Amino acid sequence: MAEFAVLTVVEKLTSCITEEALLLEGVGDKVEQLRDQLRWMQSFLKDVDAKREKNERLHNWVSQIREVALDAEHVVETYIAEAASHSSWNIPAKLINLHQAGKKIEKIRSRVQNISSQKEHFGITGTAQEGREGTSASPNERLRWWRQTSPNIEEDDLIDLVEDTKALLTQLSSMEPRRRVVSIVGMGGLGKTTLAKKLYNHCDLKYKFDCKAFVYVSNDYSRRDTLQGIIAATSPDCNMEDLTKLAEEVLVLKLHKLLKERRYLVVLDDIWETEVWDSIQSAFPSGKMGSKVMLTTRNKEVALYADAMSEPIQPRFLTQDESLELFRKKAFPGMDHMPCDLEKLGREMMVKCGGLPLAVIVLGGLLSMKRKTVVEWRRVLENIDWHLIHAQDRVSAVLALSYNDLPFHLKSCFLYLGLFPEDSCISKTKLIHLWVAEGFLSQRGEEAAEGVAENCLNELVDRCMIQVGTLTSLGSLKAVRMQDVLRDFSISKGREESFLEIYSGQEIESPTSQRTKCRRLAIHGEHDNLYVFLKPYVPYLRSLLFFNMGYSKLDFVFKDFKLLKVLDGVPFPSRALSAVGNLIQLRYLGVLNGYIKGDVKFPRSIGKLKNLQTLEVTNFINQRCFPNVIWKLKNLRHLVVNGQAAVMDSRLDFLNNLRTLKWVKGGRWIEDGCLASLTNLRRLKIPLSGQEELNSVVSNIERLHCLESLLLGFPWANSTLPTTISLSHLEHLHKLDLRGKIMELPDPCCKIGSHLVCKRRSERPVARFGRPVV
Repeated sequence: MAEFAVLTVVEKLTSCITEEALLLEGVGDKVEQLRDQLRWMQSFLKDVDAKREKNERLHNWVSQIREVALDAEHVVETYIAEAASHSSWNIPAKLINLHQAGKKIEKIRSRVQNISSQKEHFGITGTAQEGREGTSASPNERLRWWRQTSPNIEEDDLIDLVEDTKALLTQLSSMEPRRRVVSIVGMGGLGKTTLAKKLYNHCDLKYKFDCKAFVYVSNDYSRRDTLQGIIAATSPDCNMEDLTKLAEEVLVLKLHKLLKERRYLVVLDDIWETEVWDSIQSAFPSGKMGSKVMLTTRNKEVALYADAMSEPIQPRFLTQDESLELFRKKAFPGMDHMPCDLEKLGREMMVKCGGLPLAVIVLGGLLSMKRKTVVEWRRVLENIDWHLIHAQDRVSAVLALSYNDLPFHLKSCFLYLGLFPEDSCISKTKLIHLWVAEGFLSQRGEEAAEGVAENCLNELVDRCMIQVGTLTSLGSLKAVRMQDVLRDFSISKGREESFLEIYSGQEIESPTSQRTKCRRLAIHGEHDNLYVFLKPYVPYLRSLLFFNMGYSKLDFVFKDFKLLKVLDGVPFPSRALSAVGNLIQLRYLGVLNGYIKGDVKFPRSIGKLKNLQTLEVTNFINQRCFPNVIWKLKNLRHLVVNGQAAVMDSRLDFLNNLRTLKWVKGGRWIEDGCLASLTNLRRLKIPLSGQEELNSVVSNIERLHCLESLLLGFPWANSTLPTTISLSHLEHLHKLDLRGKIMELPDPCCKIGSHLVCKRRSERPVARFGRPVV
């Protein structure tokens, strides 16, 4: 990770030297010399990164390199930001600022020289290609070994534990007048959730219950979210927006009423405390005879507390043969056997994994990316700290090995997932936009950074570092999840690297000086006195993400955190956004609207965000949002409105980089030819207010040859979609969503190809051209 930190700073300084030459006038040479020093230091880090885990002094040396690199970035970015925002300074003020910046840069150069002089003391040589070269398979070999993504991927991770499955099926099938709690108990990584999912979908239980629900509880328990999730699953026709307005006690009564006359199965995954059960159990009535609640927990006390009359089931550890079978599925996907010369080494590894499924799966994912040679596998076997005795330590050892094997850009992508709340279903699209904004992935030749990011996400899935969450109608990845043990590891490693920090719960502790040097901070839930807490983070923080924030006063964020690159989940009152133009480094801005009614819109200062790549507005409830300055955001790639469609008061014809435009109403901007000029657009969702507007859109999309996904909404009652829309020229279009009164599908659709999915007003697939939709 230190290697990545230095590389990122080197690239940043290079960019500043070329793009901010005028602002750096007077210190440009010093910045260039500093850049060259750091680039030279980077050449040693590939050799060092893998060795430092077992050498505390070497570990500290690498930490010093990372810290000085980040300090260098901070000094240069701060100077550029001040110079840009105070261009009207008089000459003496500019000279003073220039002199101070020069002194700071010289001080950092001196630190770099001092750190560099210590490398011989540690026996470090500058073998930039040492360490990883020759250890991983080539791209072609990787493609050959990569696992095909499957909707049943998690069930494939489970060896059929016949006795455990039979015991659980017996409990779940029993017909008792009382509501019974069936528990699966065991340590993290034992496969409790996977087993619970398999039972939930088991064919023997398919017609046993009138309704079912599977909800994630986790350590970040939210009573409201859990109740809403169960109600939504057991009552598909309910309105989620209405549920959010109900008090928690009302939700309890509503759920109780829903289940009272039905035989139900509710799975509560990952309960940590008895207090969680206390807070929710009254929502579960006896129901019809045979109703069940199934829970998974690491704590047997929780299971017995929930139902002392029901014997908890603890899945056993895998045998060596079972471990080897699961390992083969991961290391050799698509093959029914393992080469004999590797099977012996595989068995040795399985002995060390101790029958823990997660350790087996992650190790298999690691070796699926390696060359299938005895030398390569033996190197892996020798590099794990197998002296660790406890099962959880074995998981940590395997995770550390798999993490250390990741290329440095993949390490950043993996650690970043730790920012999201436990058991989150993380949108692939959102994650990719965040990664690109963070600068984890630069363009490689003709391939766009977002394409590289998607490949990285797939590789993390293939390495078993993250799980498939949901799939699209065409079977590609739509969302991912992170197993809680892996998330804990990513947070621990991220804190160690000053990569991230997370705060959740009702109380926020005072941050330590080391923690305030982290680059990314996630705040989970609502908190008081955020200004006092966040102020120490101002110098170093580059990304600030809020989850489940609610309404809080965050005006200070826009005024003080001027070096932020990512700001997500911030509430959307106009008075706070008035200073958004201060965040000139911002690349990703995600705001939440829904707490302020009336005409709330972005201020004109948003036009100053020349680096902005993604602008996303969620829970949108107001008509007008975007002033006539959006056209100034030349680097904008994604403009997304989630909620009520927005009226666009701005021209868009200068946004040549725009790839996504979602839920912006049609209007004059289309008639003026702005839509036709967006020739790089890939995804378009647009609601229409009449036949004339429809005709205007249809005539304009003829030039959008890159379009892959198109949604047209027709809310008016007395009009029908014409069947003469010309779409055959859109050769990349694979998803067509038509909402409104549709008598028949447009004829040209049939010419587009076999992978086009069409949706009508019900939003369910009605045809996949060339074959029926299952």
